Amino acid sequence: MIIVKSREEIELMRESALIVSKTLGMIASEIKEGVTTLYLDKLAEEFIRDHGAEPSFLGLYGFPNSLCMSPNSQVVHGIPNNKPLESGDVISVDCGAYKNGYHGDHAYSFEIGEVTPETKKLLQITKESLYIGIRELRLGNRVEDVGNAIQKYTEAHGYGVVRELVGHGVGQKMHEDPEMPNYGKKGRGKLFVEGMVVAIEPMINQGTRNIKQHKDGWTITTADGKPSAHFEHDVAIIDGKPEILSTFAYVYKALGIVSNEEDEFRKVPLVL
Repeated sequence: MIIVKSREEIELMRESALIVSKTLGMIASEIKEGVTTLYLDKLAEEFIRDHGAEPSFLGLYGFPNSLCMSPNSQVVHGIPNNKPLESGDVISVDCGAYKNGYHGDHAYSFEIGEVTPETKKLLQITKESLYIGIRELRLGNRVEDVGNAIQKYTEAHGYGVVRELVGHGVGQKMHEDPEMPNYGKKGRGKLFVEGMVVAIEPMINQGTRNIKQHKDGWTITTADGKPSAHFEHDVAIIDGKPEILSTFAYVYKALGIVSNEEDEFRKVPLVL
């Protein structure tokens, strides 16, 4: 059952989402060759708590950390460790924050040092597919309209769309209805309604769409060992149209990137 949020609830969710966005911006300033993911995880937990929130992932279903950090062939749910990051790595950083009774959930894939042109393109196309999917989150459309748009765009570039892992509704619980797959057929799935909030998160592989889960019960990698990319936004339907509650602006500020990609999804310009 889709849990509809009031405007007041959506504003509380925006606050939680922006704490996550700020956390990712802090990570963007710290993530580099030689740094360990466990160090970054500790920084994130402190940052989230300093902003009056709790890490959503810590203890969720038994997960041991505050960040899911998934380098290279890891798709999602990577557990932070003491292995230093290396130049050429690409890593998904997925983060959640819980404040005022609501969760924010948000992810960005970072380049470490000099990555290959093929990997750089994978990240670019995956992030572009996120916004292509978001455009379909509007009244009159259905769940698989979003997935179909993401699938068509990424498969046209020869990439594999993960089937076993999907986006989701978000609110007082981290995972709510509906599930938001990154594949599907137009016109199929639950009908979108005013006030719904979802996490849209393309998980796209450079090679095969097939994945495998490791013995730790969390880590998921591509079956062929090729890199994977992952980007995620929290999005609400307001006045029938998609409005992004999270932002990559803090990441871009830290990395010196200029972008207007989110402007079409905001009624009011974001002030950092």
